[in-house]
Amino acid sequence: MHPHLHTKDNIACEEIMTALEDCHARGFLWKSMGMCSDAKHQLTLCLRAERLKRTAKNREAAKVKRDQIKKMWSEIDENS
Repeated sequence: MHPHLHTKDNIACEEIMTALEDCHARGFLWKSMGMCSDAKHQLTLCLRAERLKRTAKNREAAKVKRDQIKKMWSEIDENS
């Protein structure tokens, strides 16, 4: 299962999403026979890469914020 596809976070995977949607549009038998599996696998890999980029960015932002808070608390402790 994958997240919502057409969001601002998944713009890099747009071409693969379109290919998967086109494959699914070919009909039930096409999907059920596994003809869309390659496109789905490529989409999963692309979405995972995008998620890892977001996670790294969020982790870095949290580290900066945590360092700022630590600095503020050390200043408060020095002035107390």
